[in-house]
Amino acid sequence: MDLPAVATYFSGVSFLFFGASCLTSSYMKSEFIRYGHDRERPLTGVLQMLGGAGLIAGFWLMPLLAFAAATGLCLMMAYGFGVRMKIGDSLWAATPAFLYAALNLYLAVHYAGRW
Repeated sequence: MDLPAVATYFSGVSFLFFGASCLTSSYMKSEFIRYGHDRERPLTGVLQMLGGAGLIAGFWLMPLLAFAAATGLCLMMAYGFGVRMKIGDSLWAATPAFLYAALNLYLAVHYAGRW
């Protein structure tokens, strides 16, 4: 398996779990309240699950779908990084959001060249 395939599955499965956690976890509910985005939590969870599924399905079926999913997840995580910085979280605490944004940017660029 090559790097784009591993990265696609890693990100896709991660966001399926992140999205489910967003919808069901009391910890995530309290985090979204802390972020000041408690009303957006259900939509965020659904979009994360759709993005994760879109990455995996796009890998097998349609690179354009993988490109769209990766682009959406990149933007979502870049926004998440900005929110964490705005509310005064440490750079260390915000690093996962930044790394997922970078990973999905890599995937978006990769899939842009495949359709």
